[in-house]
Amino acid sequence: MNRPLQGELGDALGAVLGDMQQAITQLMQVLENERTALNAGNSDALGEAGAGKQKLMLQLEQLDAERQQLSREAPAAATRLDATWAQVLQGLRRCQQLNQSNGRAVNQRLGQVRQALSILTGHAGETGLYGPTGGLRGSLRSQVLAQA
Repeated sequence: MNRPLQGELGDALGAVLGDMQQAITQLMQVLENERTALNAGNSDALGEAGAGKQKLMLQLEQLDAERQQLSREAPAAATRLDATWAQVLQGLRRCQQLNQSNGRAVNQRLGQVRQALSILTGHAGETGLYGPTGGLRGSLRSQVLAQA
C-alpha cells in the first residue's frame, strides 16, 4: 500500500480513537447523571440516562468496528496509536466501574422494595419459593398491621 494512503488510514484511525474518547467522556457523564437520578429517585432522569447509555454504547460499538478495520489495514498506525488506545481502554474500565456501582444501587433499592412489599402483602420470607406444582408458594393471607 502506498505511503499517502497509509497516512490517511492512520489519520482516520486517530480520528476514530478521538471520537471514542469523546463518547466515553459523554458516557461517564451519563453514568454520573444516572447515579444522581438514582439517589434522588427521579424516574424521568433515570429514563433519560438509560436512553443516553444505550445510544452511546451503540456509537462505541460502531466506532470500535471502524477501529478494528482501520487497525487491520494500517497496522503501523495502530502501533503508533497504542497509547491512545490504552487511554480508551482505561476510560471504558472506568465506565464499567460506574455502571456496576449504579447496578448495585439499583439492586439494593429493588431488594428494599421487595422486602417492603412482602411485609405489606403478608408474604415475608416467602419470596422466590416454589411449591410441588411449580407455582409460587405462600399463603394468601393478609395481616393486620395496625388497629384503631
